[in-house]
Amino acid sequence: MEHRVSLEIAPQPDATTCGPTCLHAVYRYFGDELPLATVVDETHALTDGGTLGVFLGCHALRRGYRATIYTYDLQLFDPTWFATEDIPLADRLQAQMQVKEGRKLRTASRAFLEFLELGGAVYMEDMTGALLRRYLKRKTPILTGLSATYLYGEPRECGQSGKADDIRGVPQGHFVILCGYAPESRSVLVADPLHPNPLGLQQQQYTIDLDRVMCAIMLGTVTYDANLLVIEPAPRGSKPRHGQDAH
Repeated sequence: MEHRVSLEIAPQPDATTCGPTCLHAVYRYFGDELPLATVVDETHALTDGGTLGVFLGCHALRRGYRATIYTYDLQLFDPTWFATEDIPLADRLQAQMQVKEGRKLRTASRAFLEFLELGGAVYMEDMTGALLRRYLKRKTPILTGLSATYLYGEPRECGQSGKADDIRGVPQGHFVILCGYAPESRSVLVADPLHPNPLGLQQQQYTIDLDRVMCAIMLGTVTYDANLLVIEPAPRGSKPRHGQDAH
């Protein structure tokens, strides 16, 4: 594989801790040996289980990293907000919260407001192999929130029980890390915290077609995922990005 990041990932402790487990793997890759239990405890969890990529980004920002999110979540963001750099995302998110209901929308909106305030950057850019290569060529892993239901091609599930049910079930989200890309075969190397998992079985890293991964990421919008989260150590002496100018 041409662009590959050498990364190790632990098995997720339970059915809902895929996000902090991926974050822990990224920290370890950068030499930040924070215990997995600590990352799990410090990561904001949703009331119905799991977390959001933006909460992982906030955790990284508070630890002094730089964090960039490429979002494809049209439930939360309007594409026109990214047409020019002078549109204040925070203002648009706050305005949207005034006219739309929904607990998860409000939770995600508040989290993004914090992310922006901490200096995180948010973009909406076409997902392409070139975008992935941009970071993998720099040996930077990409943490992504996507649809586990589509990625694995398995039945939808019932709530926190995780029981497969193609009739009563609903789509499930998941976090994995993209850590390699082969342009010639258009395939991606995935580090998956779920062990065992339907694609790698007993292996936590497996190669899968790029198109399938991109579809899984896009369909993550159903569960307020649909994002790429890039975490990088801040250059020494650099000033943190703050607020709306981070967009």
